[in-house]
Parts: sequence; structure tokens; C-alpha cells
Amino acid sequence: MDTPTDSVAHPAQSSLFAHNALLPDGWQRNVLLSWNTAGDLTAVTVDATRPAGIPVARGPVISGMPNLHSHTFQRAMAGLTETMGDPADSFWSWRTLMYRFAQRLQPRHLQAIGRHLYIEMLKAGYTSVCEFHYVHHDPDGEPYANPAELSLRVVRAAEEVGIGMTLLPVLYQYGGFGQAEPLPHQRRFINSPEWILTLRQHLQKAMPQNGNRRYGVAPHSLRAVSEASLSRLLQGLDAEDPRAPVHIHIAEQTREVDDCVAVLGQRPVQWLLDRQPLDSRWCLVHATHMDDAEYAALARSEATVGLCLTTEANLGDGVFDAQRFLGDKGRWGIGSDSNVAVNPWAELRLLEYGQRLVHRRRNVLASPEAPVVADRLFAQAVSGGAAATGRAVAGLVAGQRADLVVIDADAAHIDPGNPAQLLSSLVFCEHGNHPVRDVFVGGRQVIDNGQHALQVEALHGYRATLADLLEKTL
Repeated sequence: MDTPTDSVAHPAQSSLFAHNALLPDGWQRNVLLSWNTAGDLTAVTVDATRPAGIPVARGPVISGMPNLHSHTFQRAMAGLTETMGDPADSFWSWRTLMYRFAQRLQPRHLQAIGRHLYIEMLKAGYTSVCEFHYVHHDPDGEPYANPAELSLRVVRAAEEVGIGMTLLPVLYQYGGFGQAEPLPHQRRFINSPEWILTLRQHLQKAMPQNGNRRYGVAPHSLRAVSEASLSRLLQGLDAEDPRAPVHIHIAEQTREVDDCVAVLGQRPVQWLLDRQPLDSRWCLVHATHMDDAEYAALARSEATVGLCLTTEANLGDGVFDAQRFLGDKGRWGIGSDSNVAVNPWAELRLLEYGQRLVHRRRNVLASPEAPVVADRLFAQAVSGGAAATGRAVAGLVAGQRADLVVIDADAAHIDPGNPAQLLSSLVFCEHGNHPVRDVFVGGRQVIDNGQHALQVEALHGYRATLADLLEKTL
């Protein structure tokens, strides 16, 4: 069985003293955070006296945010599909343009995009990313000599910049429900359950799992896999790693729901609930269009719903009924998906604002037990995101990774003396810049005073990649 190891880069620093830190039970004063050489928190001490020589955080400290859904290569096409090509422009017309863009990708492009994007994520306060990776082969659909070529480019990009990574190689077989033939532009994605399982073995041999790195799988969607192939994938995965994360796109578009009912006889979420033992290892990405029974059953399953608010708005997907799902105590997290925006605070804000527009009232996602909207959303997004990563990144508590974000105490909208208002300021007040000052991942400092050591080199590589990819427009 593949199990994470402790072989990660040793952090140069092993403790941080914070005058204010957000722990699972709320804000605490004079907190000493200590971690071991593997990057795991060993002690979180409240009301501590600062030991001599221990550095002091340059602002309030909060947990890093897991980003539970990303398609890295799509960052390079952000902004290129915002001109009407058809009066009925939709997700489906956008998808065609995305396929055409994906045809141009070369391995070096993917790694360059990843390096720059993951630095952007770190600067924004994301300390983990789940990469839903489905571009596997060369542009003609032929496997590379190393079948893990493109997967390893993504993993190496994460390793280089220091972000935590859960790689989810995608099973993609069909062009639509009823096992439709794949489209020509999908040939880079097509594989089998056995191919995905073999790919995981290549990955584990080349770059083994550790505290900062995890491998799962992702059946792309019910329209792209069959019931039999889904079962084969999960049976094979369980034989190797029965707790490995499993992510799937589902119920993103009403047309997808209609097609699923027409071909499979059920709505997609209900179909999956009836055929798979969904639990906390599962992440259902989007799940935008569900009926009452699906919302309630999915919440009971303890699977995580992956909400990607900016992308869902960009693609015209619809509005998830978060009020209902939170009321049912459902688990959820946030992702940047197509990466048209890389900002966890904006995702949380859009989640609440979407509910305000639907229900025409304010503070919809608060509750009598948790009246501060931002505090409730942040805590639940960290918890659900951690479950989706399959890694120990669930907050500032001993046994979890030392993934820490230091908020800039000098930011215009931050009052370091009043931490109770900090998350509300981050989520609901913008001043043009990310409020993150320092970031630690697994105890290693990767952002220092808002800067990353590789950001100039990464930006140069990213710009060269854009020039190459965009030589011919979409």
C-alpha cells in the first residue's frame, strides 16, 4: 500500500511565536508554534512566554488554506474566452476553446505555468493545491516515452516552489454519456483505469509521497467514464491505498443533469450515491444542481463538495444552495479551478454574496452558533479542503502540517490589535493587494514579506510560455 513518508526537506526554522493566532477554538494570545524536521506541528502552546531566539510573526497567524480544485494549464488562457463567439455562449462553447488551447501544450509549458501559478497561490494564502490533471499524452494522443511525463511536470513545479500537492490523475474515456466516442480534441486525455493505476506507480517511484505530497485519482465525470470502469479504478486504488483521495466533476451544468437522467435514469449525484460508498475520501466538484434528497444525502455521506465560485460564475454554471447544505452540516471547501482568479478571500466572499443575491438578505451563511460569516466560512473551508487533499492540513493543531500564513499587520484594512475582526476584513474588504506577508509550508518559509525567491525566474518562464502558446490566437 502506498503510504506517505516523512522524507521532506527539513525546515531551517522549527518554531514561531505569534502575538495572535487563530486556532480551531478561536483567536488566542501569545501562541508558540513548534514543528519537527518533517514539518509537522508538535506543539501549539497558548499564553506562552517567547523563548530566547525564537522569531516573532510579523502579524496575526492563521492556517494556510487548501485549494481543492485546480486545472493548472488553464491559467495561461485566462481572459482569452471573454468575447462572444456565439449568441448562446455557454460552458460547452468555452470547453471547445479550452480543448483547442490544450492541444498546444508541451511539457515545458506545463511546468512553467505551474511554477508561476503556484507562487501566486502561495502569495494569496493557499498552502496546498489539488491538481485535477487530465492532459496526459502528446497532441496526437500518443503516450510519452515516460507515461508520467506531464504529471511529473506538475509535481516538480509544486516541489520547486514549495506548495503542498495532491495530484489527481484523471480517468477520461468517453466524449459523453452512453460511452460516446471521444472528440478529436480529447485525444490527449483518453486512458483506462489500468493506465491510471500504472501511472500512480510511476509517480510513486519517481517522486514518492511524503508529508507535502499525496496521490489520488479523479474519474473525470459520469459522462466521461462508465460504471464498470469507475468500479475497476476504485477497486485497483483500494488495493494500493484505500484512503487515497477520489475527486470527480459532477452536476456542474443543467444539461449534464438532463443527459444523465436521459441515459442513466437518475440525476448524477443520486446515481453516484446509490453505487459508491461515498465518504470523507471523496470530493464532488461543483455539485451545483441537486434536488432536496441529493443535498441531504450528500451531507450525510461526509464527502466534500468542491466549490469554485469564481469559475462557476465565469462559466455560467449556476448557484450552489450553500444555505441548505451548511444547514445540513455538509462538508465543503474552495478551489480556483480554471484559475481565472487566485484568491481564497474572493472565493469565500462570492459564496456569501451569491446567497445574498438569491435570498435577498445579508449574512445568509451565518448561524446562531457562528454569527460571524467570515469566521464560519474560513473554518469550514479549511476543514473540508483538508479532507479533500488527503493530507494533514486541517489547521493549527499538533499533528497537522506546519502550514502557516502571517497576515500583514500593516495592511490598510487590518487592525492587529483586534483579531476578532480580521477574517471579516480579509473576506469583505479589499484594498488592492493580497494581505499575506509570510507563508510557511511544512515548516519551511516560502513567502517572505510578500516575495518568493523564485518569482522573477518563474515570471520570466511564464511570459515566454504565454508568448509561445498564444502565437496563434484561440
